[in-house]
Amino acid sequence: MNNQHVPLLKSLSVRLGLVLFVVVAGAVAIVYVAVVPPLESRLINATFSDLEQVSALPAQVIGRANVEGRRSQYQGLADTFSVQLNARVVVYEALAPPALAVIADSRPGPADGVGSDRIAVASSESGQVEHGRVNRGGQEFAEVARPAVSGGQQVEPVTTLLVSQPLAERLSAVSVVRRDILIFGGVALAVSWLVGALAALKLTRRIQRLEVAADRIAGGDFDAKIEDTGQDELGQLARTFDQMRERLASLDHARREFIANASHELRTPLFALGGFLELLADEDLEEGTRRDFLETASGQVDRLTRLATDLLDLSRLDAGQLGLESEPVDLGAAAQELVDGFGGLAEATGHVLRLSPRDGDVAAVGDEQRVLQIGRSLIENALRHTPTGTTVDVTVAQAGERATLAVHDDGPGVRPE
Repeated sequence: MNNQHVPLLKSLSVRLGLVLFVVVAGAVAIVYVAVVPPLESRLINATFSDLEQVSALPAQVIGRANVEGRRSQYQGLADTFSVQLNARVVVYEALAPPALAVIADSRPGPADGVGSDRIAVASSESGQVEHGRVNRGGQEFAEVARPAVSGGQQVEPVTTLLVSQPLAERLSAVSVVRRDILIFGGVALAVSWLVGALAALKLTRRIQRLEVAADRIAGGDFDAKIEDTGQDELGQLARTFDQMRERLASLDHARREFIANASHELRTPLFALGGFLELLADEDLEEGTRRDFLETASGQVDRLTRLATDLLDLSRLDAGQLGLESEPVDLGAAAQELVDGFGGLAEATGHVLRLSPRDGDVAAVGDEQRVLQIGRSLIENALRHTPTGTTVDVTVAQAGERATLAVHDDGPGVRPE
């Protein structure tokens, strides 16, 4: 039996579990990519949109205050709008580009880079609304900067309004989603690996049973039935294996019987030939009796020759090398040759062997040697397996394009069983 150990990485259970793991990991990655970045982008873009809308009014108020010379009110306005918008509001005045000066800040604190904020600088230079995402002091902020206007016109000196709102609260929702995807994805990966390993283990056990059965059959044991109740392809394979086992068992039984029969058939003429040789060694043997012994011995040699030919033909048949000739055959002459050849055996066994009369020649197309071989087998069976006194008729006939050579006997026939 083949007991070779399969390397772990080549094991079907490991490979199937790995396949499921990769599939689930790919699905989790797709879900992650399809959900987390777009969700984060939508939340941030929504924040930008909200800040752009709510910053329009403060920009107009700051611009009007600039025109009316109420610059001293910038800080108060910044503080008021900061409370209303729940955001940091910074007012800048342009210096030599690209420098900006902070003239009002609703949430002043340590130097955190707000004085050179890139979003405010970009808006001051372009004169347009700008927005972006910045990291300040280790925190993420969404910022919108826009020029202060009055009556739809940018005021002088150039004044820029910056509204900055922390993203921590909104990004926390993204973090929750990201965490949940990773956690449940990890659980799904573990479950998929476990399920794949268990399913593959069951599958490999069925395959191992088939492997054991195949080794057993290869060793010549055809008795144990191969059973698999599965209705899938593996179950069908097991049933096919079992059919093969039954056929091989039948062939093995036939082979054993053939060997036993062939051994018996070979021993009989050899034993007879040995007896004849001993008798022929007797110098006092009469000449007529000696000729009879030689004739009988010659018949036994012919019988051995036919057995050897049959065995050779059988081996050729198994190898697919048995060829058939296609040539004109005189069935009448073949039948006569058969009757003449078995005349002595028929007389010795007490049978009547005769060739039925025919009208004219019966011509056919075939392999003459195979015709004679089959005819000899039929006549020998008739003489061997029918009682003494049985008549064996050899007939040839032609009906249209069909020519036949037949052997009939009036014996009891073969029992149905």
